[in-house]
Amino acid sequence: MKATTKVSPLSSAEEDGESDCFVRVRKRDLEKLVAEVRTLREFLPKVISGDFIDILHKGQSLDALKEHSDHEQQQLRQDCLHIRARLDAAKSECQNERQEKLGLREQLWECTEQLQQQKEFCTRLGVASCTLLWSASQREEAIRYMLADGKLEPFLSIAGQTLESFIKFLDDEAKPQHGYNSHEHQFVLALAGIVTNIAAVSCGRDFLSSSAHILLDTLMQLLGLMKPGVFPKLKVLMLKALYNVTISVKGLKYISESPGLLPLLCTLLQDRDPEVCLQALRLLQSLLLEREVMSHMTSNLLSSLPLNRIRQLVSSCHPALKQTAQEILEDLGSITQTQDKVTEKEQ
Repeated sequence: MKATTKVSPLSSAEEDGESDCFVRVRKRDLEKLVAEVRTLREFLPKVISGDFIDILHKGQSLDALKEHSDHEQQQLRQDCLHIRARLDAAKSECQNERQEKLGLREQLWECTEQLQQQKEFCTRLGVASCTLLWSASQREEAIRYMLADGKLEPFLSIAGQTLESFIKFLDDEAKPQHGYNSHEHQFVLALAGIVTNIAAVSCGRDFLSSSAHILLDTLMQLLGLMKPGVFPKLKVLMLKALYNVTISVKGLKYISESPGLLPLLCTLLQDRDPEVCLQALRLLQSLLLEREVMSHMTSNLLSSLPLNRIRQLVSSCHPALKQTAQEILEDLGSITQTQDKVTEKEQ
C-alpha cells in the first residue's frame, strides 16, 4: 500500500500566518531527494566549467572595480569642486590685480607727465643759467673767480659729459630745424661757449692744458663723431676752444700729440659750412706756426692734408676763409722748402 502525503489541517493561528506549515513526505522520497542532492554536490563542479568560474570571479572583480571607480569619481568630483573654488578665487584676484594695474598705469602716466614737466623746467633753467654764465665768462675777472673758487674742474667734467650725451644721441636723419632751436641745443651751445671763453684767458687755458685733458680729448672725439653740416655753431665753438688752448705751449703740445688730430682736421675741412672750415684752418695754422711741434709731425702733415681742398677754399667767397687758406698754403710751401734744404744738406 503506497504512502500518501497528507496535509494536516491548519489551526486558526496557522491560518493567520503565525506558525510554519508542515508537509508529510514518504521516507523513500526523502532518501531519494538526499541522494540526488549528494549526487549534484559531487558532479556539480564537473558540470560547471572553469570558464564559468572565471566569469564569476571576473564578475566579482568587476563589482569591486565598479565600487573603486565610483569612489574615484566621487573623489574627482570633490577635487573638481575644489579646483573650481580656487579658479573663482584666482579670477577674483586677477580682477583685483587688473584694477590695481590700471591704477598704477594711471599713476605712471601722471608721474611721466610730471617728470617731463620737470625736465623741461630744468632744461629751461639750465639754458638760462648757462647763458648768463656764458655772458659772464666773457670777462677775465669772472674766469679768475671761477678758478679761485675751485669749482671749475667739476663744472668742466659735467660740461664734457653733457656734450658727449647730446652728440651721441643725435638723430642724424632729423632735419636741422628740428634741433637748432631746441632747449637742449641752446644748453650745449652755452656750455661750449663757456669752455671757449675759459680757454680765451691765459689762466683758463693754462688750467685746461694741465688739468682738463679728458675734456680736450672729449671735444676732439665728439668733433669726429658729428656729421658734416650738423650743428655747425656747436662745432665752431668747440674748434674755437681747441684753438684757444693751442695758444698755450703746453696745450699746443698736448693737442698736437693726439693721434686723431690730423684725420679730424681733414674731415672738418670737408664740411660745407664755411665757419667750420675757417676754424679748422685756424687750428691747423696754430700747429704750423710752432717749429717744435712741426719738427716731429712734418712728414705726416704734408702727406695727410687735403691740399686740393685747401686750394678750393682759397677761391671761397668768405673773406676770412679765403685769406686763412692762402696763408696755410704759403706756410706749407715754406715748410716744404725748409725740408728740402735740410734734405740737401744731409745728402
